[in-house]
Amino acid sequence: MAFTTVLAWVVGSPIAVLVTTQVLYVVANVTNSQKIDYYARCVASFTALLVCATYGTIASACLNVVGYGGLGQWTTARSFKWTMLVYTGVWFEIEDPDGLLQGETWDKLRPAVLVGNHQTELDVLLLGHLFPKYCSVTAKKSLMYLPFLGWFMALSKTVFIERKSRSQAVAAFDNAAEQMHKNRQSVYIFPEGTRSYYDYPDLLPFKKGAFHLAVQAQVPIIPIAVANYSNVLDVRRKLFRPGTIPVKVLQPIVTKGKTKEDVDSLVEQTRNVMLAELKNITVKARDQGVALKEGERVNGAAKSSGIEVDVAGGNELNPRR
Repeated sequence: MAFTTVLAWVVGSPIAVLVTTQVLYVVANVTNSQKIDYYARCVASFTALLVCATYGTIASACLNVVGYGGLGQWTTARSFKWTMLVYTGVWFEIEDPDGLLQGETWDKLRPAVLVGNHQTELDVLLLGHLFPKYCSVTAKKSLMYLPFLGWFMALSKTVFIERKSRSQAVAAFDNAAEQMHKNRQSVYIFPEGTRSYYDYPDLLPFKKGAFHLAVQAQVPIIPIAVANYSNVLDVRRKLFRPGTIPVKVLQPIVTKGKTKEDVDSLVEQTRNVMLAELKNITVKARDQGVALKEGERVNGAAKSSGIEVDVAGGNELNPRR
């Protein structure tokens, strides 16, 4: 009886939320209420995340048993991609002109450090569209022991970094680099370390952790530019609506033979190519109504999000605030 009750909840709750949100979308459209639409999509997004996280934990455990644990975050991300399309109508259109994250090209290239700009909470969905196989996020090692989230991370080959002081930085990245090579597991990092909430194409200053890791592991850095999408999600204006957001995968930046003395130049080089492409691709987003037109911007405000890896700035890993 208990099992059937749980099963009914697992299957029925997402459907009930989906039906309810669809009704709210209609009400929002009829009443022209932006706030109703915003909160309906927020609830739908949270439900989609919960459903896919549950699936991901089970899928990662099964994949781990058969020796494919490194695919855990990829399959979970893909499930979130399709669930969010149904629930919210948001889509990231990935432009990968050289097929870097696909097939044999990706298999030869990995492991790598992928870096992308960080705008809002919706960037979790970006990972659902972008994540290649055998790629994960990085996380503070203590998160490994958290129920559900930690289990999922461990089972899906998350690259954990344990670092309590500046003196432990080199050892921490040595261990992370070893994990990457042992499992041929790539990582995705937001080098800004925080959500910018910008409604115009710009980047916050980059933290150096991703670049130290790439140099330590001697693996390429793959920059990702995501167009500004402030006309799809803007938490300050309580705006959340469907849209297709352009994304571009840029050419890898080689770190072979580089040392810690080269990190600053790698940070500058990567940020420059990302910012240039961010501005280019936002022109397309503006034409599609995804980004605000020039002159319509509202001042952005950065907010901490996820794991911040900053070797030069105190060596702290800051959990989500």
